[in-house]
Amino acid sequence: MKDVGEMLVRRGYLWQSFEIYGGMAGFVDYGPLGNGLRRALENLWREYFVVNERAVEIDTPTIGIEDVFIASGHASSFTDVAVECKKCGKIFRADHYIKEKLGIETEETIDFVREVITTYDVKCECGGNFKEPENFNLMFSTTIGPGRGKQGYLRPETAQGIFINFKRLSDYFRDKLPFGVCQIGRAYRNEISPRQGVIRLREFNQAELEYFVHPGEKKHPLFDNYREFRILLVDKNDEEHDITLGEAVERGIIAHELLAYFIGKTADFLLKAGIKKDKMRFRQHKDDERAHYAVDCWDAEAYTSYGWIEIVGIADRGDYDLSKHREYSKEDLSIFINYDEPVVRKVRKILPDMSKLGPKFRKNAKKVAEALEKYSGEIDDVLTLEIDGEKFEVDRDLFEIVEEEEKVYGERVVPHVIEPSFGLDRITYAILEHSFDRDVIDGEERRVLRLKRWMAPVQIAVLPLLSREPFTGKAEEITVMLKKSGFFTEKDESGSIGRRYRRYDEIGTPFCITVDHQSFEDSTVTIRDRDTTRQVRVKELELPEIMKSLLSGERELTEVGELFK
Repeated sequence: MKDVGEMLVRRGYLWQSFEIYGGMAGFVDYGPLGNGLRRALENLWREYFVVNERAVEIDTPTIGIEDVFIASGHASSFTDVAVECKKCGKIFRADHYIKEKLGIETEETIDFVREVITTYDVKCECGGNFKEPENFNLMFSTTIGPGRGKQGYLRPETAQGIFINFKRLSDYFRDKLPFGVCQIGRAYRNEISPRQGVIRLREFNQAELEYFVHPGEKKHPLFDNYREFRILLVDKNDEEHDITLGEAVERGIIAHELLAYFIGKTADFLLKAGIKKDKMRFRQHKDDERAHYAVDCWDAEAYTSYGWIEIVGIADRGDYDLSKHREYSKEDLSIFINYDEPVVRKVRKILPDMSKLGPKFRKNAKKVAEALEKYSGEIDDVLTLEIDGEKFEVDRDLFEIVEEEEKVYGERVVPHVIEPSFGLDRITYAILEHSFDRDVIDGEERRVLRLKRWMAPVQIAVLPLLSREPFTGKAEEITVMLKKSGFFTEKDESGSIGRRYRRYDEIGTPFCITVDHQSFEDSTVTIRDRDTTRQVRVKELELPEIMKSLLSGERELTEVGELFK
């Protein structure tokens, strides 16, 4: 971790935010290379989860009004238990502090934390005693507008912006399920005591897909692409399974095909991005860990110097989110699903008797009648209806019940949501750590970042053999040509050629192009491979086509030119 961290700072991948003012835990700056890597990760994510799905991408505000978070439950329950030292005033997240000091997994409740602190006489690092544990809401609060303004919060996830746009989105997709809606952007969580660098941030980058489906049709037409895919699965009982995703569904380990499809696709994406397969697993949430509304939930985890860290969460959220926003906003967030053929059904109808309802309920008679017509529950001698927070008792003799046959052409459903949620910062860090390597070249140890070619922030380095004309001029010409062709290219003439090779090996540049003496005789240059250090000689004018095939992985270096010795 120390070597990787030092390199990431020195080479411009990740920096401590507010460094000249002493820094602040939970915030990180992306340097030029880190930003380039994360952008490449975002573009690869779009390729997998937008372009190649029936999905669109939207962008919504990072500030939300309070109503949204009351409906979603964040305003009341998005909390961690915190403990504060009476002596030094430091505040810690209770479950993390207890695990660090005692190795005990703690339930995230005030009562359990109090019991552990009392039983084991847990004290602060300074030796002081803790105050009573308290719930701490992790959302950053703000006010919108002048004066008292309107209460708002920085969003703790990107998903809510998608849910509250559901009516517009379903219109866009012509009310035809399934469809997906994606968002990439910043989210904010006011972590109590972040201690793990980029692993636990207060401001972070998410990429989320909300995939809306019919509640009874949790399948995907392309599941066969991943049916035979194998990845390490750890179920809710901590049992490991080395089986295919198809077998995991058949045995009931994974709840249904659609969830398995997104596990497979997520694993495929992570491998393509540079996460090592032998350092990746999918862990199922335990029953007491899973959100109460979730049917099933799996985390993609990567093994790093911090241990196993969650990098993706894939959950079947049911209809919880849309139902909650429907309840609080009073907007209809359902979709009408047409049947292939009409179905004849016996339908119960309640016919209010307005001649009796009117005298009894007077000005409320109309809304009582409307509520009766919509009522679908059990019918007793007296029905209790709750309308706009007020209860009305309706005697059985105030309405009539009839059964009729009618053709039903479809039904209204509140879609269920499958949500793969990606922590881009954690994935970026895991890629960097998994790519970091050392080897020995010509008797000298080198440090090399073996990034996937398509992920490298600097794809090509153009190096004049000598730091003088005409070598530097020709290197500049080639650099301009490659940039115009869309490649992220740098020219470097500082230091010996060997030192420059090592410099670009360390930052992960897959190919270096060298202008040497022969370049002026036959218009050729050499291409050097980062991983093997092999070099081939190719025609200068063929570089754009050759580099495109090399960087996409379509061809290997030995296929594009004559081996240079």
